[in-house]
Amino acid sequence: MAEAPIDYAAVYQALPGMVALLTPELVYADVNEAFVRGSGRSREDLLGRYLFDVFPDNPNVPEATGAHHLRASLLRVLSTGERDTMAVQRYDVESPEHSGVWEERYWSPVNTPVRGPDGRIGLIVHRVEEVTELLRVRGGAGDGRGRVLEAELYTRARELQDLNNRLRRAHAREREVALSLQEAMLPARRQLVGHHRAAVRYQPAVGALNVCGDWYDLVDLVGGNRIGVSVGDVVGHGLAAAGVMGQLRSALTAASRVADGPAQALNVVGRYAHVVDGAESATAVTTFVDFDRHTITYSSAGHPPPVLVHHDGRVEFLDRATDPPLDAQPDPAPRPEAVTGFSPGATLVLYTDGLVERRREDIDTGLHRLAEALHRHRAQDPERLADTVLLELLPSGGATDDTALVVVRL
Repeated sequence: MAEAPIDYAAVYQALPGMVALLTPELVYADVNEAFVRGSGRSREDLLGRYLFDVFPDNPNVPEATGAHHLRASLLRVLSTGERDTMAVQRYDVESPEHSGVWEERYWSPVNTPVRGPDGRIGLIVHRVEEVTELLRVRGGAGDGRGRVLEAELYTRARELQDLNNRLRRAHAREREVALSLQEAMLPARRQLVGHHRAAVRYQPAVGALNVCGDWYDLVDLVGGNRIGVSVGDVVGHGLAAAGVMGQLRSALTAASRVADGPAQALNVVGRYAHVVDGAESATAVTTFVDFDRHTITYSSAGHPPPVLVHHDGRVEFLDRATDPPLDAQPDPAPRPEAVTGFSPGATLVLYTDGLVERRREDIDTGLHRLAEALHRHRAQDPERLADTVLLELLPSGGATDDTALVVVRL
């Protein structure tokens, strides 16, 4: 006997806690029955209205900050894509029966993003629990013990929120330093591109510290009209990842100049990765492009495959020489490498996983999305094509992982 489908709408309305669904514009999209009862507002008073029009700060309390802190939390959810748990807030509510009469109320809010199929935040789950009576406790009007406990708990909650704010500011400062370090260690575009028709991009993650682990490089190779093109990804975040990234990128650049091929270059860097703290599970892919022979020789150390868009529009993933990440084996065997041909006018694209990976989505879906975008826009010059690919593939609210991208017209 088939099980009856779950009526999630009925479940939502029956939830015992106060829950509202907000749009990214902070407009009420839906509220459950507990929210209607707890807020003292009807569904008609709420749905389709801006949150802070319905619940403004108490105008009689100049130091009121409830609306300010709630707005900051909701915007933080939209910018980071992460859940935000707030400290207990005093947020007075105007009496629905008596206009101009405000009731002193205390709340414990939690705000959680809901992503749509495209990875964008479509709703925010705004759950609130009223703790007014908990703070006031029970106590005689004359002994004041309830009010003392209320004040103490409220003060501790404010201290916790202030600490969280300081941690966020410190987080932002470290992120800024890490980005500056990453910018200093990655070669400038003009230095990389030279006389080649190429574009490079680095897109940091939005609102998070997991930046600075990705790198890209283009290098002129010794002997013939050849270049090496590579990208890599360090697991980790912040200053530590930026430092490891700089070491591995420099090592691969040096190895590529003297190696017989990309596999040998990755072998050298793999041995080096074993003595670099933080290089665990780092990935990289490198390609040697020979413009005289019209060939691309490539090798990958656990990295997503490069894409070759042929002049006729055919899309080829360079996935016939894939091996484990750089430090996977203490004494690695020679890595595989493969060769493919191209005609003038083809386009080579290397990237890191932030461009194609999405939570709860198979990697093949992201690769297919990339292939379609490159096929549609293959006539664009590399600079424009790089911008178009980032615009189409990265979420509109910003990626949760940093992304490196290299586009070379062959």
